Amino acid sequence: MQNSEAMALSAALLAVAGDLTHRINDGVVARGFTDIRPAHGFAFARLAPDGATVTDLAAHLGVTKQAASQLVDEIVRKGYAERRPHPEDARARLIVLTGRGWACTRAAEDAAAEVVGRWTELLGEGEVRALRESLGRIAPYGPIRPTW
Repeated sequence: MQNSEAMALSAALLAVAGDLTHRINDGVVARGFTDIRPAHGFAFARLAPDGATVTDLAAHLGVTKQAASQLVDEIVRKGYAERRPHPEDARARLIVLTGRGWACTRAAEDAAAEVVGRWTELLGEGEVRALRESLGRIAPYGPIRPTW
Protein backbone atom coordinates (compact mmCIF):
# COMPACT_ATOMS: atom_id res chain seq x y z
CA MET A 1 0.00 0.00 0.00
CA GLN A 2 1.36 3.40 -0.97
CA ASN A 3 1.73 6.12 1.67
CA SER A 4 -1.04 8.17 0.07
CA GLU A 5 -3.39 5.17 0.22
CA ALA A 6 -2.46 4.56 3.85
CA MET A 7 -3.15 8.20 4.66
CA ALA A 8 -6.50 8.06 2.83
CA LEU A 9 -7.51 4.96 4.81
CA SER A 10 -6.33 6.56 8.06
CA ALA A 11 -8.29 9.72 7.31
CA ALA A 12 -11.43 7.74 6.47
CA LEU A 13 -11.23 5.69 9.69
CA LEU A 14 -10.69 8.80 11.80
CA ALA A 15 -13.56 10.60 10.07
CA VAL A 16 -15.90 7.65 10.64
CA ALA A 17 -14.87 7.39 14.31
CA GLY A 18 -15.42 11.11 14.84
CA ASP A 19 -18.78 11.04 13.05
CA LEU A 20 -19.88 7.99 15.03
CA THR A 21 -18.94 9.65 18.33
CA HIS A 22 -20.81 12.82 17.33
CA ARG A 23 -23.93 10.95 16.20
CA ILE A 24 -24.05 8.78 19.34
CA ASN A 25 -23.72 11.88 21.50
CA ASP A 26 -26.46 13.64 19.51
CA GLY A 27 -28.70 10.59 19.98
CA VAL A 28 -28.05 10.54 23.71
CA VAL A 29 -28.86 14.24 24.00
CA ALA A 30 -32.01 13.78 21.89
CA ARG A 31 -33.11 11.10 24.37
CA GLY A 32 -33.05 13.60 27.20
CA PHE A 33 -29.51 13.33 28.57
CA THR A 34 -28.63 16.94 27.80
CA ASP A 35 -25.84 17.27 30.36
CA ILE A 36 -23.65 14.58 28.77
CA ARG A 37 -20.65 14.91 26.49
CA PRO A 38 -18.65 12.22 24.66
CA ALA A 39 -15.99 11.98 27.40
CA HIS A 40 -18.71 10.76 29.76
CA GLY A 41 -19.65 7.99 27.35
CA PHE A 42 -16.06 6.80 27.11
CA ALA A 43 -15.97 6.67 30.92
CA PHE A 44 -19.29 4.80 31.05
CA ALA A 45 -17.85 2.19 28.68
CA ARG A 46 -15.21 1.39 31.32
CA LEU A 47 -17.54 1.61 34.32
CA ALA A 48 -20.01 -0.89 32.84
CA PRO A 49 -20.62 -3.58 33.90
CA ASP A 50 -18.71 -3.93 37.18
CA GLY A 51 -17.39 -0.47 37.99
CA ALA A 52 -13.81 0.72 38.21
CA THR A 53 -11.48 2.70 40.43
CA VAL A 54 -10.34 6.19 39.47
CA THR A 55 -6.93 4.68 38.67
CA ASP A 56 -8.53 2.11 36.34
CA LEU A 57 -10.58 4.82 34.67
CA ALA A 58 -7.54 7.07 34.21
CA ALA A 59 -5.61 4.25 32.53
CA HIS A 60 -8.59 3.45 30.30
CA LEU A 61 -9.05 7.07 29.21
CA GLY A 62 -5.34 7.80 28.90
CA VAL A 63 -5.48 10.72 31.35
CA THR A 64 -4.01 11.53 34.75
CA LYS A 65 -5.66 10.31 37.93
CA GLN A 66 -6.49 13.94 38.72
CA ALA A 67 -8.33 14.37 35.41
CA ALA A 68 -10.20 11.09 35.90
CA SER A 69 -11.10 12.14 39.45
CA GLN A 70 -12.56 15.41 38.14
CA LEU A 71 -14.61 13.50 35.58
CA VAL A 72 -15.85 11.13 38.29
CA ASP A 73 -16.79 14.08 40.51
CA GLU A 74 -18.83 15.48 37.61
CA ILE A 75 -20.72 12.28 36.76
CA VAL A 76 -21.38 11.59 40.45
CA ARG A 77 -22.71 15.14 40.91
CA LYS A 78 -24.98 14.66 37.87
CA GLY A 79 -26.31 11.36 39.22
CA TYR A 80 -24.81 9.02 36.62
CA ALA A 81 -22.44 7.19 38.98
CA GLU A 82 -21.77 6.67 42.65
CA ARG A 83 -18.78 5.79 44.79
CA ARG A 84 -18.91 2.55 46.79
CA PRO A 85 -16.43 0.80 49.02
CA HIS A 86 -14.15 -1.44 46.96
CA PRO A 87 -14.92 -5.10 47.78
CA GLU A 88 -11.23 -6.11 47.73
CA ASP A 89 -9.29 -2.96 48.64
CA ALA A 90 -10.35 -0.97 51.70
CA ARG A 91 -8.27 2.01 50.53
CA ALA A 92 -9.99 2.29 47.13
CA ARG A 93 -13.45 3.37 46.07
CA LEU A 94 -15.33 1.65 43.29
CA ILE A 95 -17.14 3.92 40.85
CA VAL A 96 -20.33 2.29 39.52
CA LEU A 97 -23.13 3.45 37.27
CA THR A 98 -26.45 4.38 38.85
CA GLY A 99 -29.84 3.69 37.28
CA ARG A 100 -29.52 7.01 35.46
CA GLY A 101 -26.05 5.99 34.20
CA TRP A 102 -27.39 2.70 32.89
CA ALA A 103 -30.31 4.49 31.19
CA CYS A 104 -27.84 6.83 29.49
CA THR A 105 -25.76 3.82 28.42
CA ARG A 106 -28.84 2.20 26.88
CA ALA A 107 -29.61 5.48 25.07
CA ALA A 108 -26.07 5.42 23.63
CA GLU A 109 -26.54 1.80 22.52
CA ASP A 110 -29.81 2.74 20.78
CA ALA A 111 -28.15 5.71 19.08
CA ALA A 112 -25.25 3.52 17.93
CA ALA A 113 -27.71 0.98 16.53
CA GLU A 114 -29.38 3.75 14.51
CA VAL A 115 -26.04 4.80 13.01
CA VAL A 116 -25.05 1.25 12.15
CA GLY A 117 -28.53 0.74 10.71
CA ARG A 118 -27.83 3.60 8.30
CA TRP A 119 -24.52 1.98 7.37
CA THR A 120 -26.38 -1.26 6.69
CA GLU A 121 -28.83 0.55 4.41
CA LEU A 122 -25.89 2.07 2.53
CA LEU A 123 -23.51 -0.91 2.38
CA GLY A 124 -25.69 -3.95 2.98
CA GLU A 125 -25.71 -6.35 5.90
CA GLY A 126 -22.93 -8.58 4.58
CA GLU A 127 -20.54 -5.71 4.01
CA VAL A 128 -21.20 -4.23 7.48
CA ARG A 129 -20.63 -7.65 9.05
CA ALA A 130 -17.36 -8.02 7.11
CA LEU A 131 -16.31 -4.53 8.22
CA ARG A 132 -16.99 -5.41 11.88
CA GLU A 133 -15.02 -8.64 11.57
CA SER A 134 -12.09 -6.93 9.83
CA LEU A 135 -11.91 -4.12 12.37
CA GLY A 136 -12.18 -6.70 15.16
CA ARG A 137 -9.06 -8.41 13.86
CA ILE A 138 -7.18 -5.10 13.81
CA ALA A 139 -8.24 -3.90 17.28
CA PRO A 140 -9.81 -6.88 19.04
CA TYR A 141 -9.65 -5.77 22.66
CA GLY A 142 -8.57 -2.15 22.61
CA PRO A 143 -10.09 0.27 25.08
CA ILE A 144 -12.91 2.45 23.86
CA ARG A 145 -11.46 5.84 24.56
CA PRO A 146 -11.10 9.25 22.98
CA THR A 147 -7.95 10.34 21.26
CA TRP A 148 -7.24 13.41 23.31
